[in-house]
Amino acid sequence: MTLREDTIGIALGPIALLRSANASATAPRVLALHGWLDNAASFVPLAPLLGDVDLVAPDLPGHGRSAHLAAGADYSFAGAVNAVLDIADAVGWERFALLGHSMGAGIGSLLAAACPERVERFVAIEALGALAEEPERTVTRLRDAVAASRALRDKRLRVFPDIATAVRARMKANALSEPVARLLVERGLAPAPASLDEAGSGSIGYVWSSDPRLTLPTMLRTTEAQVRNLVEGIACPTRVIHADPAQPYLPEDLRRARAALLPHGELRVLPGGHHLHMEDPRAVAEVIGDFFRTGR
Repeated sequence: MTLREDTIGIALGPIALLRSANASATAPRVLALHGWLDNAASFVPLAPLLGDVDLVAPDLPGHGRSAHLAAGADYSFAGAVNAVLDIADAVGWERFALLGHSMGAGIGSLLAAACPERVERFVAIEALGALAEEPERTVTRLRDAVAASRALRDKRLRVFPDIATAVRARMKANALSEPVARLLVERGLAPAPASLDEAGSGSIGYVWSSDPRLTLPTMLRTTEAQVRNLVEGIACPTRVIHADPAQPYLPEDLRRARAALLPHGELRVLPGGHHLHMEDPRAVAEVIGDFFRTGR
């Protein structure tokens, strides 16, 4: 499978995406949702190994080459659900499968639970449901998030002199190999605005193209009881893929407990890191197998 670049329009603005260039007319439709501060390039290593599927991998709002939310708007999983539905509508899909990684799997969980009439199947990599919060931390989280939001206006964008420097920064931040980091970075950079050129040299490098508001803490999170109810509401066949060792924010016992709540779900665990679908795409593709084609 080869991927081609495309852009569609939805209510909030232009959405950049990568899409299968040679899928057959009967190929399963798969909407691929990337992780936090990643972009559509997240699925470039995996796509050629999925066989005949019509894959659409958008840069989610605020990420990659897609539009940012309007001033004053707030990024949230719940808000992203309508954006993803708008994307599906724009490409003409009434029913489709979901493939999500990390944040994308969290958004996919909400969408699969909310719209069972539209989601046929779901592969969730390194997340299921959403990050939960203890109820007694609600006020603390809210205060911290509001303070961070008000302070963001005074922060300056980090400027990288060249792409290689940005790649090294991403490798260090997420323990990624150089080829994987480069895929994400090259799609996630933009020329630095002239206003940041304090020396007046006219050539100052690159900044992240993602919306800085994505780095803000979430103001309100669901409780674990709410997340479990959400997972129980995912009616479609679901395959969950997690890496071993587990991430600190989703320990082994918790992720197994959540997966066990799926009415039609199964959990597979593979050795690797958080971006295992990029670092070891062949192993992930083998676990996915013909899951998207089953039952069609």
